[in-house]
Amino acid sequence: MCCEECHREHHSDALAMIILFGVFIRYNEESDVHWVEFRKSHNITSDIDNDFYFRYPSFQDVHVMIFVGFGFLMTFLKRYSFGAVGFNFLIAAFGLQWALLMQGWFHSLDYTDGKIKIGVENIINADFCVAGCLIAYGAVLGKVSPVQLLVMTLFGITLFAVEEFIILNLIHARDAGGSMVIHTFGGYYGLAISWVLYRPNLDQSKRLQGSVYHSDVFAMIGTLFLWMFWPSFNSAITDHGDGQHRAAINTYLALASTVLTTMAISSLFEKKGKLDMVHIQNSTLAGGVAVGTAAEFMLMPYGSLIVGFCCGIVSTLGYIYLTPFMEKKLKIQDTCGIHNLHAMPGVIGGIVGAITAASATVPVYGEEGLVNTFDFMGEFATRVPTVQGGYQAAGMCVAIAFGIGGGIIVGTILKLPIWGDPADDNCFDDEVYWEVPEDEESIPPVLEYNNHMTNKRHAMSETNFSVEQS
Repeated sequence: MCCEECHREHHSDALAMIILFGVFIRYNEESDVHWVEFRKSHNITSDIDNDFYFRYPSFQDVHVMIFVGFGFLMTFLKRYSFGAVGFNFLIAAFGLQWALLMQGWFHSLDYTDGKIKIGVENIINADFCVAGCLIAYGAVLGKVSPVQLLVMTLFGITLFAVEEFIILNLIHARDAGGSMVIHTFGGYYGLAISWVLYRPNLDQSKRLQGSVYHSDVFAMIGTLFLWMFWPSFNSAITDHGDGQHRAAINTYLALASTVLTTMAISSLFEKKGKLDMVHIQNSTLAGGVAVGTAAEFMLMPYGSLIVGFCCGIVSTLGYIYLTPFMEKKLKIQDTCGIHNLHAMPGVIGGIVGAITAASATVPVYGEEGLVNTFDFMGEFATRVPTVQGGYQAAGMCVAIAFGIGGGIIVGTILKLPIWGDPADDNCFDDEVYWEVPEDEESIPPVLEYNNHMTNKRHAMSETNFSVEQS
């Protein structure tokens, strides 16, 4: 029943997208065939000035993070690797299409013809939008049906587009790497949904909640892809030149600092001083999350190391102490620990961004640098750094409010008994939704091999007997 429902849902989604794209989406001036004329009229001398050549390498990196990084990071469960990678693939592919429409209506709508004009920056932003929903997926991993995931993504991207517009356009906060807009929102959105969908009898699936050796290795592949490409994620849509350059350096350093701190804290707090793979897979990325908002600011290299250091401590201790507390006392079952990797570091990122913006000065930034970094132009031309710091903090509050409020509403919708979600004793198991090949161990032994072994054992026992007699 649930497979048929899923099939119908996918079919109608695809059809709706084609119609909406046909009505609304068109190429922008840099991806349209009229680029040649646009170049001449704007005195652009070379095709190399097309934004594609500045942004596409970053887009590739972000795209790998979305599909390989997030997908494989979630394969740690012993029997849910198909679901982790496969459903990640599904909701990312669906989400980026819906994101192009939702973000387009808010940011790229051409009022002269009512069309959304898209280029390379739009597809990067659509991937960012999808990242928020994939973070939320981590909280409910293994406990929901694919149809629930699509509904969650549909509402998640809609909420994301609205909160992003409020934070970046109305409040005019800066958030290059999305600490607030992506991670804080996505983290609290997923946690709120998980809270509403609390399963008191989830211990019936306890046998499948752990990892095995090879599943943890697969998850580590996701970690390394995310870790390597995070500087691209935080710098992908920053200003060309110094902003992008600085964002990549700051992220690079924060990530390196987080790895050392995570290793130290994990070893210090675990029994016998051994490392816990859960911490190494997740907490090592927290610095990349927390440096996102301030990535293009003058955070300074040592500031990046401090942010990474703090996040390594907070995130690792979160896995050790906070996750069990949240499940026991707050009734929040957070499968991937997104609170420790995205929500808390996202809030830290928002705070770091607010402090760094508020303390910006002309001697450090220069007059033009200050205007360029914080976009003090047009209606925001009179804004000063101290006021900007306050608006940065307000942006973080909006992200938390949308995440928790939206998550509770969407969670209530997902609680309706119509989505075909797995039973308590069937969670974290691919067999519910996937054709799973049989494990080698469960295949009955071949008869000839059996006889051979029996004969061999028989021959050996005869030899031993004759040796003993002699």
